[in-house]
This record gives sequence, structure tokens and C-alpha cells, in this order.
Amino acid sequence: MQTRTRVLTGTALALALGAGTFGAVSASASASTAPTARAESAPAAPAKDKNFTTSTHLTIDAASRAARAALDAAEKEGQKVTVAVVDRSGNTLVTLRGDGAGPQSYESAERKAFTAVSWNAPTSVLAGRLAQAPNLKDIPGTLFLAGGAPVQASGAPVAGIGVAGAPSGDLDEKFAKAGVDSLAK
Repeated sequence: MQTRTRVLTGTALALALGAGTFGAVSASASASTAPTARAESAPAAPAKDKNFTTSTHLTIDAASRAARAALDAAEKEGQKVTVAVVDRSGNTLVTLRGDGAGPQSYESAERKAFTAVSWNAPTSVLAGRLAQAPNLKDIPGTLFLAGGAPVQASGAPVAGIGVAGAPSGDLDEKFAKAGVDSLAK
């Protein structure tokens, strides 16, 4: 049994030494070729891939400024409104509920903003389309009343601003446009 133990121990020791030597040689070889390998694997300029696209998004800072501008425009005229800014997908970025704004105005502002960005048009224009296509009003999350305005970048919709709570949709939309206009400054 002792002989067998010595043979196994010797074999294990020889393998360990061999692996250590091989590892040192490999490490030395890779260290000498490392700069070349790094230079060869430097990333090339990204190729155009038809499977992907890039998109423009409104920053939270810009969304906040636009919402504030819309609310300020309403307050200057003594109107108590809620302003909502949504992204291209309809996710709410900012909602500001003005002092005294009605409880229904919160959801209405979000839905107007979503409707404006979805169709890349002011909601007053879209409300007129209901005569030709009355089923539009059945699309979930939409509200075809004046008060929503799209935010565009290079003609494409990137966000929507909705205002609700003024006595008329025309006023709501005027305030929403003030928010959009503030982004151009």
C-alpha cells in the first residue's frame, strides 16, 4: 500500500509541476502577444444594422420645464388645470396638478397627452376625425377632446403634453402648446 501511495503522490506532484510550468509558459507567451491581441480586437466603427433603430426621447428635465410652462400659462389666465407629459410609449414622465384643479383633470390630462403622441397631432384635430371614424374613441387610454399637443423631433412624435381642467378644450390646448413652445427656447 505504501508503494501505491508513493506512486500516486509522485504522479500528482509531477502533474502539478507540469501544469505550473505550462501555466508560466502560457502566461509568458500571452504577455508578449497581449498588445498585439488588444490591437487586433479593437472595436471597429459600428456597422449599420437593419435590425435596430435609435430613437429620440424627451429628458425628464425638458419634460418638467414643458409641464411647468404649460401650468404657468394656465395660472396666468386664472385657470386651475393639470398638466401631464408622456413619452412616445405613453408612459407618464411628469404630472403637475395645479392648485384647485378638479379630480377628473389628472386622468384626462394623461389621456390627452397619450392621444396626441400616439397620432402625432393635436387632440382638437383628432376630435374632428371622430365623425369619420367614431370607433377611434374606443381605443384604450385615449381621449379625443382638445387639450393635447405632440412634441416632435425631426417631425416624429417623441412625447405628448396634455392639459385638462380649463372651461374649454381650446384653452387646455393653448396651454399644452405653451409647454411645447417652451422646448424650442
